[in-house]
Amino acid sequence: MLDIKFIRENPEKVKKGIEAKKTDPKLVDEFLALDGEWRELVKKMEDFRAEQKKISDKRDVEAGKKNKELIKEVEAKIAEVEKNRESVLLKIPNLPSDDTPIGKSEEDNKVLRTVGEPKKFDFKPKDHIELGEALGLINSESASKVSGARFAYLMGDAVKLEFALVQFTLEVLTNPETIRKIAESVKPGHSDRPFIPVMPPMMIKSDILQRMARLEPKEERYHIPGDDLYLIGSAEHTLGPLHMDETIPEKNLPIRYAGFSTSFRREAGSYGKDAKGILRLHQFDKLELESFSTPESSIDEQNFFVAIQEYLMKSLEIPYQVVSICTGDMGGPDVRQIDIEAWLPGQDRYRETHTSDLMTDYQARRLGIKVKRKDGKSEFVHMNDATAFAIGRTIIAIMENYQTKDGKIEVPKILQKYVGKEIIG
Repeated sequence: MLDIKFIRENPEKVKKGIEAKKTDPKLVDEFLALDGEWRELVKKMEDFRAEQKKISDKRDVEAGKKNKELIKEVEAKIAEVEKNRESVLLKIPNLPSDDTPIGKSEEDNKVLRTVGEPKKFDFKPKDHIELGEALGLINSESASKVSGARFAYLMGDAVKLEFALVQFTLEVLTNPETIRKIAESVKPGHSDRPFIPVMPPMMIKSDILQRMARLEPKEERYHIPGDDLYLIGSAEHTLGPLHMDETIPEKNLPIRYAGFSTSFRREAGSYGKDAKGILRLHQFDKLELESFSTPESSIDEQNFFVAIQEYLMKSLEIPYQVVSICTGDMGGPDVRQIDIEAWLPGQDRYRETHTSDLMTDYQARRLGIKVKRKDGKSEFVHMNDATAFAIGRTIIAIMENYQTKDGKIEVPKILQKYVGKEIIG
């Protein structure tokens, strides 16, 4: 959530920022009205307590009883107003960075750079669905009978590709020399601390998901009412709270995690969109990056995350473009969102495979995660999360970009030692 003091001092700036993110600016007025009422009640409470001390000194029992009743009434009113104020505060999204494009939808996103040339085939390229079915790599028909629409069995060498991607990525993220080179390419002196691999929980308490500012939209989440637990939609959901209510010494930052998990999303509102194949499933695997850093290094940290994503894509030799996401298309907690879109020959277009989100202190404030500076002062850390690989979408990109005229699939050179072969088919 935003700093309350910042909202009080910059209401017009907050209104402008949240309106750009398609949020009603009247929320700011509603919050400030409740905040004003809360401040008046707190002042009244302080006056009553000061009066109680005077009454106690006078030993006026009857007056003391009456004043205590007034204090109870004000306390109850403060609790009610506080609850309403917080409810409104939680609806106010983070403000976009100055370099975020202003826009209403994905049509207004800005391509920053394009890397690699789409391969020119001397035949009509197939999409991953046709390739997967022909080679026995994807079985959606059986999955729909067993689990319903938007589920799939990954079979045979597709499974080897998945674990090849995981193994390769973890080797990159935990290799000090590789991380040092990537960090130096972003900014000389940027931290070269490697990532800690994590297998996080795949269920999360509703109040913790709320503190992560990821509970909404609820229609996207799978909920288990009896336990009030949600299935995570990304490893980020349970990596982010790993240090909640902690104060971390400055010398320990940045802390970087690489989390592998299965993720679950209802894909509400996408009826009929990418319903076939494995591009948009209810269940999918991801490798996710998460970091906790000092405020002054957080933009460099996001750029470092994007550099890692590009290193991974270049290693696979898949053409892609880097896209700055506009205000109307970015997430509520995000200050700055950068996506990577891979070229998919079967669709003759670029499709999103990676995202990178800078939240500054928006999540940390809700989670109570602080850094203790060398001078002893404390402030909220900044948080970044990003996709290392969305496995299913990356497998699609490999299948379509590496297909051959006879319907086989070449394995990217970087993955051949893990898959154990050069050709699938």
